[in-house]
Amino acid sequence: MKFYNLKENDEEISFAGAVKQGLGKNQGLFFPEEIPQLNNIKELLAMPLVERSVQVLFPFVSDDLTKDELTDIVTSAFNFPAQIQPISENRAILELFHGPTLAFKDFGARFMAKCLQSFSKDKKITILTATSGDTGAAVAHAFHGIDNIRVVIMYPKGKISLLQEKMFTTLGGNIETIAVEGDFDDCQALVKKSFDDEELKNTIGLNSANSINISRLLAQICYYFEAVAQLTRQKGTADLDNIVFSVPSGNFGNLTAGLFAKAMGLPIKRFIAATNENDTVPRYLETGEWSPNDTVATISNAMDVSNPNNWPRVEHMLKSEIVDKDCVSSVSIDEQQTQITMIGLAKLGYISEPHAAVAFKALQYGANDNEFGVFLGTAHPAKFKDVVESTLGQPIALPKELADCATETTLSIDMPADFAKLREYLLANA
Repeated sequence: MKFYNLKENDEEISFAGAVKQGLGKNQGLFFPEEIPQLNNIKELLAMPLVERSVQVLFPFVSDDLTKDELTDIVTSAFNFPAQIQPISENRAILELFHGPTLAFKDFGARFMAKCLQSFSKDKKITILTATSGDTGAAVAHAFHGIDNIRVVIMYPKGKISLLQEKMFTTLGGNIETIAVEGDFDDCQALVKKSFDDEELKNTIGLNSANSINISRLLAQICYYFEAVAQLTRQKGTADLDNIVFSVPSGNFGNLTAGLFAKAMGLPIKRFIAATNENDTVPRYLETGEWSPNDTVATISNAMDVSNPNNWPRVEHMLKSEIVDKDCVSSVSIDEQQTQITMIGLAKLGYISEPHAAVAFKALQYGANDNEFGVFLGTAHPAKFKDVVESTLGQPIALPKELADCATETTLSIDMPADFAKLREYLLANA
């Protein structure tokens, strides 16, 4: 299968090429030339996660990987569970934080790392990526120690939680981290400018591990199938056409993957894109005007994105009728609502971090009582220990993954949001 550039449609590339290149010309996102239609959904849902994921992903990658090669990659990448946990009779959370860095991005980052390692052979590559919190840790741990791959991660200084920061700024080795004096959108803009610089791109073998990389999106399709498979086992098949997913949305890669799953035939009724006060998409869907505001810092910081990179993929799917335009709505949840919802979930017996709380509140607004609502738990509550403890008034324990890095020394350098400075750094340390 080929993947084409949504901005420059004549640029077509293989899956391997799209993984290695990241972005297309004019900062265009790669998109598959077709969405495979899976006619054996019932059989797929009966399979284990790894076996099913190979079947789901193989049509996208078959020109570049054999089924055995893909099986090896998926087995290595998806070696931890995604877990449906009931909250009430018609609400459940899909916990995606059981991987090594306690965040949903472990799925995509580990899959991408294994693919890139397979495709790059001995060629030196520089991964340049921006993070609003969890991407940094997932990418750093997925690529740490891989020969010939240098990883440079930028994040907004002082605007992610300390424990999030510790998980990726303490590794060293082939992992370099930069604290940018600005917000996430500034970091993201620096990544885009780097990809527009042909000399820089060619000199250091530039690639990105953000959700703009198609390999990460494809991996995330698989846990939507896993969620529906678990619900099938728990509830039977009667209500499968009545599932609504509420997706905490920052850069909108997670929603894009869900729409891919629906387009492939997975029985999902619709999606709610849950945002915090950075409400560009809810306003756009209501007014038709794309008008990003300045980014607002919130307690759900991984969603502090005003100009989401993946929205062009979502919009393409809606406008091309790959999925019905009515299957996506969006709701903005403010800080007070987020904290009240965290307290409400705790009373139901579930300790939640802010991002999942935003998604749960959006379900309350956007899903009917006769719909089965699944909201995504994208990070372990302990990654937001200070916010969770101050909101709930109770201590939470650190899992081993966080305890091990909490006292390590941060190795980041500070840098202004200045492309000339970044370019100089990347070339000097190549």
